Parts: sequence; C-alpha cells; structure tokens
Amino acid sequence: MPETNYVVEMKHIEKIYPNGVAANKGVNFNVRKGEIHALMGENGAGKSTLVKMLFGMEQPTSGEIKVNGETVKLSSPDAAISKGIGMVHQHFMLVPSLTVAENMVLGMVPTKKGLFIDYQKAVELTEENAKKYNLHVDPHAKVADIPVGMKQKVEILKALVRGAKILILDEPTAVLTTQETEELFYELKNLKKQNYTIIFISHKLREIKALTDRLTIMRDGASQGIYNTSDISEEEISRLMVGRNVDLTLNKNIPTPGEVVLKVRNLEYTNEWNKKMLDKVSFSLRSGEILGIAGVEGNGQRELVDILFNLAPAEAGTVEVNGQNTLHFSHKKLRKSGISLIPEDRMTYGIAGSGTISENVISDRFDKKELNKGPLFNMKAIESESDRLIEEYQVLCKSGKQQVKMLSGGNIQKVVVAREFSSNPKLIIADQPTRGIDVGAAEFIHKKLVELSREGAAVLLVSADLNEVMQLSDSLMVFNNGHIAAYFPEMTGLNDVMLGEYMLGLKQQSPETIREVCHEE
Repeated sequence: MPETNYVVEMKHIEKIYPNGVAANKGVNFNVRKGEIHALMGENGAGKSTLVKMLFGMEQPTSGEIKVNGETVKLSSPDAAISKGIGMVHQHFMLVPSLTVAENMVLGMVPTKKGLFIDYQKAVELTEENAKKYNLHVDPHAKVADIPVGMKQKVEILKALVRGAKILILDEPTAVLTTQETEELFYELKNLKKQNYTIIFISHKLREIKALTDRLTIMRDGASQGIYNTSDISEEEISRLMVGRNVDLTLNKNIPTPGEVVLKVRNLEYTNEWNKKMLDKVSFSLRSGEILGIAGVEGNGQRELVDILFNLAPAEAGTVEVNGQNTLHFSHKKLRKSGISLIPEDRMTYGIAGSGTISENVISDRFDKKELNKGPLFNMKAIESESDRLIEEYQVLCKSGKQQVKMLSGGNIQKVVVAREFSSNPKLIIADQPTRGIDVGAAEFIHKKLVELSREGAAVLLVSADLNEVMQLSDSLMVFNNGHIAAYFPEMTGLNDVMLGEYMLGLKQQSPETIREVCHEE
C-alpha cells in the first residue's frame, strides 16, 4: 500500500531525555486514514511518549513526523490541533463547575459585542455537533453532575469541534461500564464511517480485538511490529508486549471464609459540594475472602476507601477491624493493626517519588528492631530486606538505590505492592490495583492477591475494571449513588451486562438481599 494512504507517519523516531533515558528507539508508526489503530505496550514501553510527540507535548530528539503526507514540526498542542490532531486524555480536562456548553467553547469562547459570553451560541454549537457526530450530551448540565460516560463524549466533542480529523484516545474505557463502553464503540465506529482516524491506547485486550483494525505493539521503547487485529491472538499480543508468555487465566481455589475482619455499619459521608457520597453503608468482610466493589466512579467507592484508611472523616457510622474501632486510628496504628492499602493514586499516596526504591519498599517498617542499631539504621539489614522484596516482587530496576519515580508505572505499582503485601496484612484494601499498568504486572498482582487471601487475609477490592473485579472476587457489592445497589454472595452466573444494570441504577436489589453482606447471625 503506497505511503500516501497514511494520514500519520512517524519515521525513525528517537526520544532521549536529558537524564539519558531512551523512551523511543527508532520507532516507525503509520496510521491509515479512516482506521481505528491500537497502540499497545507495557507502562514504560514508550507509547505515551510517542503520542505526546504527535500531539506536540514533547519534541523528538530525531526522526520525522508527517501528517497527510506533509512533514510537520508539532511544537505545541495548538500546532497539532491546527493539523487536525486532537487528544482525549485518560484524566478528563474538564472544568467541573462549568456547564457542558461552557466547557465546549473554552479557548474559543463566542461573545456578544466582543465583551460577554454568548451562552446561547455555545449551546447551539454543542447541540449542532452532538447531532452531527451522534454524541448526545446535555449542553446545560454542569459537568460535576453528569455521568462519566457523558464526560467522555464531551471530551471527544471538544476535540471534534476544534477540527480534529485524527483522534488520540488514551485509555478511554478505563472508567466506563460495559454498556457505556459498547455505546462509545458504536460512536467511534460511526466516526470511522465518516473517515475520521482514531488512535486507541488501551491495555484491555478484548476491547482491542473487538474495536480496532490494526495494532502497533511497543516494548522497551521499540516497535514490535504492526499487525492486522484479526490475524493476532490475545495471547500473542500479550507475549509481544511483555516479552514472555502471559497466563491470562486465573486459577482460584474455592474460598473458605473465616471470622469477620472488617465490620462497617451505617457509614455516612457528604462531600464538599454537599452531595451524599455514602448513605448508611453497611457490610462485613471475612478472612480468606476477596470482596469486590464494582461501580461507576463517583458513586462512593473512593470516599469509602478514604474513610477506612483515615484519609477522610466519617460523618456517622462505625468501622471495626478485628473488633477494634479504627475510625480515629493514625496511619501508623492502622498499619500496626494489620491494615494495608494499595491506593488508587500511587504517585500521591503510594510512594515518595524522590526517595529510593529501598526507602519506599520498607517505609512502613523503619522502626523495626532488626532494621535499627540503637539510634542508627542498620543499613546492611535494610539493603538486604529491600533487595529480597525487589527480587520477590520482580521489580525491574538497576538497584534499590534508584529513584522510584524513574520506574515505569507497572514497576512503581510493584514497589507499592511489595511493601503492602509483605507486612503480614490481616486486611488488604486494594483500590484500582492494576489501573494503567501492563498485562504482565497485572498478572503478577492478581496472583499475589489470590495467594494472600487463601492464606487468610481479608481483601477488599475496588476496581472500575469489570473483568478484573469479576475474575478476582469471591463475592461482590455494586455501588450506586452512595448505596449498595446489589450484593452477590458468589460469582456463578454473573456477567458484566447484569452488573452494568445495577451500576447505572437501572436495577436495585431488595434491602433484605443486600443485608446479607453484613454476615450477621
């Protein structure tokens, strides 16, 4: 096929940062007009750097970028937008306090007499484009009040309104239900029919197979080739991404739950915008059990985790761990009580980025006698312990003295997991434990979670990834609007479509059924 059919050509792209890290090594990346093209790879493989250069957020050290056959210098996102390239970031770039219409025209605000915002014109622009692209949104709704699926549509519309013909979507389904994902895919295929080109970044293999025409796989900064999606299996994609065979199935013994470890009763919390995020939430979690929480983001899951680990105060209700009221425990006391946390935001709450891997991996146990010599640290013992954990948890690094922020996302998460899992936890709170990490790191973390639960730990798993929460959980709660909308004591017969109905509030179980999650005699 002649090169003129490519709307994007990135030739021999090199990106070397000032610290000597080579993020891209001679990458060739070509995208045809009117196709949906997946860009895949582990965290740290170089795909984010590649698309940042295509959107003008980074500059290549060497190489050539062509758009519609023309060699271009994309010195900024504005330069990329002028060439018809738009990007929808994984974390939405919307202003919550403004309406959909106001967000739609940010940076290109229509005015009356050059002074005042012409709100009606902004509404008309939004409605016209929503109809044109079959992306239905409410122009008058405040962004803070709309569901995640609609926020995604607003972001896509914003790019299209600014003239994008090539759309880069970064992990667009990370927080969507199955129904919302299917709706998004329908809309993306509709854009494809209108000759728009979509670059789709995702770790979800099933979605890649269901949506895309071709895919480019990257590993260690280099391309592993371009493939027709229909010609390559999920197992082969995983092998090319990770460099080894990956077991995509999870063997899990039947749980034998013991005593109640975590007991939550009538928990309430109202956020700063006076919205009730937790409304009399009650449940129990037993040792040897993985209890999953599914739900569209913003329905109380984050607030629950924050309260359980004393990152936010409860308005009412009680939390007990092994019979102790832990609501006012310090973080140190929570840890001494056997509670471990894998936080949703690993960069803010999981690590100290400027610290070394060794410092991070044992930061919860510096005061242990075996790591101290009187008033001084026993550096030999600390190095020995951190080296052991680095090896056991397969953290890819030069040494324990390396700054943790220099690792890939998957390896940073392994540092967090190594610390939290190696402390002999009685209760593990795992909040989005594999978000944004590669299939190899996710496989490792999944197996460790199951292993620890079967050894007697109680695991509370919060995940927006329905495949993950359904595969790992022994029993499952669904959160909707600050309530437990459903409880499933076992996973047999449960599917993602059924879950989606409860997540979206289309269905609600009876109070008696939901009360079963309390495990009261």
